[in-house]
Amino acid sequence: MTKTLPLAPRPAQIPFEIEQLGEKRVDNYRWMKDDNWQAVLRDPGLIKPEIKATLEEENAYSAALLDGTKDLQDAIFAEMKGRIKEDDSSVPGPDGAWEYYSRYNIGAQHPIVARRPRTEGSPLTPIPSVEETAASEQILLDEEARAQAAKAQGNDFYETSDAQHSPDHKLFAWGEDTQGSEYFTIFVRDLATGEILPDPIQSSNGGFTFSPDSQYIFWVWRDENSRPAKIFRRPARGGEDVIIYEEPDEGFFLHIGTLSSDAFISIGTGNHETSETWLIDARDPTSSPFCVEPRSEGIQYDIDHWDDRFIIRTNADGAIDFKLMESTVDRPSRDTWRDLVPYRPGIYITGAGVFKRHMVRTERQNANTRIVITRKSDMSEHIIAVDEEAYSLGMSGGYEYDTNILRYGYTSPTTPAQTFDYDMETRERILRKTQVIPSGHNPADYVARRLYATAQDGEQVPVTVLMKAGTPLDGKAPLLLYGYGSYGMSMDPGFSIRSLSLVNRGWIYAIAHIRGGSEKGYGWFLDGRKDKKANTFSDFIACAESLTDAGYGSKGRIVAYGGSAGGMLMGAVANMRPDLWAGVIGAVPFIDVLNTMSDTSLPLTPPEWPEWGNPLEDKTAYDYIKSYSPYDNIDAKPYPPVLATGGLSDTRVTYWEPMKWIAKLREKSTSGAPMLLKINMDAGHGGASGRFDFLKEIAFDYAFAIWAMDKSWQS
Repeated sequence: MTKTLPLAPRPAQIPFEIEQLGEKRVDNYRWMKDDNWQAVLRDPGLIKPEIKATLEEENAYSAALLDGTKDLQDAIFAEMKGRIKEDDSSVPGPDGAWEYYSRYNIGAQHPIVARRPRTEGSPLTPIPSVEETAASEQILLDEEARAQAAKAQGNDFYETSDAQHSPDHKLFAWGEDTQGSEYFTIFVRDLATGEILPDPIQSSNGGFTFSPDSQYIFWVWRDENSRPAKIFRRPARGGEDVIIYEEPDEGFFLHIGTLSSDAFISIGTGNHETSETWLIDARDPTSSPFCVEPRSEGIQYDIDHWDDRFIIRTNADGAIDFKLMESTVDRPSRDTWRDLVPYRPGIYITGAGVFKRHMVRTERQNANTRIVITRKSDMSEHIIAVDEEAYSLGMSGGYEYDTNILRYGYTSPTTPAQTFDYDMETRERILRKTQVIPSGHNPADYVARRLYATAQDGEQVPVTVLMKAGTPLDGKAPLLLYGYGSYGMSMDPGFSIRSLSLVNRGWIYAIAHIRGGSEKGYGWFLDGRKDKKANTFSDFIACAESLTDAGYGSKGRIVAYGGSAGGMLMGAVANMRPDLWAGVIGAVPFIDVLNTMSDTSLPLTPPEWPEWGNPLEDKTAYDYIKSYSPYDNIDAKPYPPVLATGGLSDTRVTYWEPMKWIAKLREKSTSGAPMLLKINMDAGHGGASGRFDFLKEIAFDYAFAIWAMDKSWQS
């Protein structure tokens, strides 16, 4: 007997004709984009009443449809929360006479940032716990208190951007967003008095840095279209903002920082395929920046300063997977660069940093990472080795340049996160912290595997699988397949307090390391972007089919899950192979690709053209994007249940993209499967703020997955 479902909303269809490059198309849901959207993102209360009413109706429908899973949602949330050490703290990071760290109080959603006097002893002696040194603690920022104050003002969202102490340890600054719009206000606290200085910095993207002499703050200004467009300098204790750099290309992003030696302040600008760096001599922070090497289309580079030389990571000279070069001249223009670590195809140099006596680089090969240490005195190398089949390894950063100690993190699907301090000279390491799982965790209860799926063109696509030990590979276990595949971002397989809630219920959790990411090198990224974007979608489908062939799931018993650009992937594979999925979850999904890439007023449109193509000027790009854009390719097909989530203040993937997707799916689908939309009216791209509230959203997603897999909507 078929269950009677709540009546689904049927948003109005108002045809809107678009003429572009000689073609016409009609968008029946164009009205969902508020004409005053820029203001709405900063003040959601300004949204048009009819749009707000539609969103509220959609939220109510989704809640009603999953009302029977409330106990399940509560149970999953409790499980995930139970895997969090509520009074957790980070490993203190030493800097001069102080050690800086963050910690949580029990029940708090947001951390406290604090410092204490540096402990005595050798660099590799055990670090006293935060509790042991509580009496010497100085609180720099109580985020929980600030979040509660924001809530009292009617703002349920609270998030901080970069938080930094000044190099002389006298000031502390942080960026604060109470809307989810990613417009940050930067506050500065005087650590001698504890007072917040007047005249905070407004309309920042959250990026800033102190000058090495602690006299100035350099910060990134965000324009009315949410684009980082200018760099300003102001006295650290307040005063006039002076513009020092304005980016002429609206398609370039900006960031600000300092090089490792603190000899230079660095302005980085670039898009997804071209970059440029400007430097300011830190001995004179008010001097004009100079360009390291003028931008050249397709050439990327970043730079660091190693006392007597510069280290440049670049793809110049056809080094697809990047190489390291060096320059010993004062102004390191490209004609002075020479190879230091030559280009090696298939070994992707993902980053490099320097200390006084050592250089550290991270490399990726065949979906795994490694850390390589180079001693400056003789340029000898060694590698930090790892044993597991699938894992995540990366540098954790640090404040000090003149040190032999590297801090790095390690995790795997079965191993909770570990933090190590490593002596780059003696090769001695000490485990500083292991992630505590209060509810208990035995790695031996689980199995993680690295598999490979054969793509349509023969490429071997890595897949990471996590399951309970002893799970039969007979195709009966429900499978969740996660994917992203864009911007060269790698989905490294680490320990997750979230996925265990599915795995412990007998699910298999898999990550498809598809093209568009860089798991197998930068070429893996290039083969899944622009006019090769279809590889991303077919790779994901190949992973699903390969897993089912090996008994890790079966056709129609897979839930596909992806967010942001991974949500575009979800829309595409739902269109291409609706028969494979028991359900599809698109979190903040970039789904309306053709319309978004044709709207230059949107924050990310010009910067994204190198990734997707420019459909306003290039007919080939227009045709290709139109061929896969999920929203434009919804047709009369038997779609599975779909859940789309979003945030009303999201500047990256605007709320109307998932809204339009669900409306059109509901209009076209022939299966009768429910289409759900859940918009957080108080958040942006990252969803709810706070470590617990965010888990409630994940619990909702997982409950939907189980509900869809059980076909609870049918009976």
